[in-house]
Amino acid sequence: MLLAEVGFAEATWVLIVKSVLIFLLVFMIVPVLTVTERKLIGRFQNRHGPNRVGPVGLLQPLADIVKLAGKEMFRPTGAVPLLFAIAPALIIFSGILTLAIIPFGNVVDGVGLYGIDVSIGVLYFFAFGSLSFYGLLLAGWSSGSKYSFLGSMRSAAQLISYEISMGLALLGAVMMAGSLSLTAIVEAQDEVWYIVPQIVGFLIFMLAGFAETNRAPFDLPEADAELVQGYQTEYGGMRFGSFLLAEYLEMFVVCAIATTFFLGGWTGPGPDWLSPVWLILKTLALIFVFIWVRATLPRLRYDQLMSLGWKILLPLATLNVLVTAILVTVL
Repeated sequence: MLLAEVGFAEATWVLIVKSVLIFLLVFMIVPVLTVTERKLIGRFQNRHGPNRVGPVGLLQPLADIVKLAGKEMFRPTGAVPLLFAIAPALIIFSGILTLAIIPFGNVVDGVGLYGIDVSIGVLYFFAFGSLSFYGLLLAGWSSGSKYSFLGSMRSAAQLISYEISMGLALLGAVMMAGSLSLTAIVEAQDEVWYIVPQIVGFLIFMLAGFAETNRAPFDLPEADAELVQGYQTEYGGMRFGSFLLAEYLEMFVVCAIATTFFLGGWTGPGPDWLSPVWLILKTLALIFVFIWVRATLPRLRYDQLMSLGWKILLPLATLNVLVTAILVTVL
């Protein structure tokens, strides 16, 4: 049964090569982002950051991986073994699937510079991105720990609260482009990037993105002072590392989606082969904002977190959609 139309048909071997490249990209993104974040936070806080392992500390991620791989993957006696093991894999699986629809460029020499271009790209993003919600719940519940379960319930409430505002924030760009396809949305920004007419939607999406990725100042699900680390309290070794991998992967995906919808995606001066470079540079600029905010702002209280989502972001996102609908219809 046909689930969705694709914008461009390719040979099977091309899709296989793309799948391999996406997996390689995933495992290249995380080490680069971890060492970059630690270096930048070090500079923000007037210290060096990692500088002992390798040239200027660039091999620190490798040392972290070796350390995590050498630790015992402990499981509590009261845990549910199968679900305990599936939870981190489900979160990573969600991130990889959403990464597959990010367009790094248009069709070049018969090959689309994206994993897949589906006509329901926005719905695909939210459908598979929401799988991480179940991974967090499974991690907390299957651990057999009250602290872990409390952290997972916090995650559930936070994700539900901010995912609504995130979806409404993208809806304005969708109405202006007249398509759910991510490549069509990028092509519709030839004259002006949507960050100009949709600045409110962009700011709402970025704020909701902080909460969706559990990044400071919205890192309440793993607030160590209150929850002993939250949903991942009982995880160790590479299973714990999987949650870290998923966090950085989700941060990259959110920034890449924001770039696609509001910053013109792959568009930029130069030949077509520079398209992936432009998208990556724009995405890294937004990731820098994530790191900057983490080094600057303190963690919110939980009541402040929920009030911001339901009382401020949701009404603003709804108003932005209504105004955009009126302007698109009239103009």
